[in-house]
Amino acid sequence: MSSLHVFDPPMCCATGICGNEIDPALVRFAADLRWLVSQGVRVARHNLAQEPAAFVGEPAVQAALADEGEGCLPLLVVDGEIRHRGGYPDRATVAAWFSIEAPPQAEPFVLREVPPPCRPAPEEGGGAAAPGMGGEG
Repeated sequence: MSSLHVFDPPMCCATGICGNEIDPALVRFAADLRWLVSQGVRVARHNLAQEPAAFVGEPAVQAALADEGEGCLPLLVVDGEIRHRGGYPDRATVAAWFSIEAPPQAEPFVLREVPPPCRPAPEEGGGAAAPGMGGEG
C-alpha cells in the first residue's frame, strides 16, 4: 500500500496539539491520521522545527519550499507526489487518495471554556460560613 508523508510547518511538538491554544484543525487531522493508520496506510509526519533533514530528503518538498517558502506548509505527499499544500484536508479527501471509503464524520468535538463554579450567596446577618465556603481559618 502507498504511504502518506505529512510535512508540517514548525510547531512546538510533533502534532501541534499542545500549549494553551490548540487549533481544532490539528486535533481533527491527528484523528484522521490515526484512522488512516487503522486502515493500513503507512503515515509519517515530519515537523520542520524537529526534522529539517526529512524536508531536504524529499525532492518535491525541497522544491516547493525553495519556490514558495514556508507558506506552502503543510505539504501532504503520497509516493513522492504533493497531493495537498497549505492546509489540512478532511478525512474524505485523504481517504480517496488511497481508495478508502471514509465513514461519515461526526460533529467535531470543540473544547469550550467552562465558567468557574458558582460562588456562595452573601450571608445575611453575619453568620458563619458553611464548611468549605471560606469561613475556616
